[in-house]
Amino acid sequence: MNKKILFLLWVLLCAPMASAQYDADTENGVVSLADHRGFTFTTKKGDFLFKPYLLVQTSGNYNYYDDAGLDPAYNQDNVANSGFAIPYAVLGFTGKAFNIVIFNLSINAAASGGGILQQAWADIRPKDEVGVRIGKFKTPFSHAYLTTLGETLFPVLPTSLTSPVILPYSLNAVTPHIGTGFDLGVEVHGMVKGKFGYQAGIFNGTGAGVNVAGKTLSDDWHIPSLLYAARLTYQPFGIMPASQGDPRRLHSNKMLIGVSASMNVESENESTNDLRLGLEWSWIKNRWYFGAEAYYMHIGFTKRQKINTSYSYYGGYAQAGYFITPKLQGALRYDFFERNSTKKGGFLNMPAIGANYFFDSINLKLQAMYQYTGRTGHARQMDRDEDNLGLATSSVTVMAQYTF
Repeated sequence: MNKKILFLLWVLLCAPMASAQYDADTENGVVSLADHRGFTFTTKKGDFLFKPYLLVQTSGNYNYYDDAGLDPAYNQDNVANSGFAIPYAVLGFTGKAFNIVIFNLSINAAASGGGILQQAWADIRPKDEVGVRIGKFKTPFSHAYLTTLGETLFPVLPTSLTSPVILPYSLNAVTPHIGTGFDLGVEVHGMVKGKFGYQAGIFNGTGAGVNVAGKTLSDDWHIPSLLYAARLTYQPFGIMPASQGDPRRLHSNKMLIGVSASMNVESENESTNDLRLGLEWSWIKNRWYFGAEAYYMHIGFTKRQKINTSYSYYGGYAQAGYFITPKLQGALRYDFFERNSTKKGGFLNMPAIGANYFFDSINLKLQAMYQYTGRTGHARQMDRDEDNLGLATSSVTVMAQYTF
């Protein structure tokens, strides 16, 4: 794909037409500023608000892998990566100052390296139509990642977003995945007429695990080798909360339609230029939640790699949740992933079923899910075996989450 066309796509998406999904109820992406959990400190004038918070997730995991990729000579087991884990142990504080600045800092004690600093940002927002956010926060791509951490429908994000793609080259440094997650940068955002919004930002493109400036200029494009990202949304019924199920919202009607694009210039140790495109839809209607996304990634190697071939990948998911009772939510998801590129064909299909139970009085949430990883459409058995390397054929996750 022509480089100028790719960059033009990003520029068009950066035009200030439509919405940052920043809701006062889900501002920091972890807990709410407005709900009853925990406590807040405010000044008499109301021009300063400070709220400490805590979120802890503990999970039990069972993962079964098929024989592909296992070497019996090394006594490798079909059951691996099982037992107990703490995905997140987040301690932080958030607040507002002078009715203009919103701030947040959170530490994930369950992470390591640069990932310990999960978020650290300040948002200067003089009015709804325009604001500037600086620091470390979620990049404007993917409904699944932008959902409040404690309010996802399933305890595990879609595999099509989180698993690395497969490249036919032995470049250990080049293992991109479609999701971009947290990163360091600056973003301009705004909400127009309460329905249209925009987010446009520039980030390091190195992900959540790096907190230093280590980028250079692109040898091929002669621009800073950074992640350029933008997202536009239409929210016909007002701001869509960043939630996939909340017992406090059983009488709501909110919808979001969004498009997003990003270009990570000289990503993956200066080896590739990665274009990502996304389309999303989500809807909360009384006890129902619906969500669907489709995304595409195009990888082109830099000239120094001397590889003329480029590769394309796509994936997506559809999911639904329903509150059977005011505290019990059932969940279904179908996830698909063209992981080994469109040049080979065949894809992964990953249906999942789950349930969530909310103990509102003590801020406790229980989640459980089962996911199966299937493969279809592969031309050769070798391609079929390689496509799900590192992925469990059957996985069960049970998670308890406490929020304060």
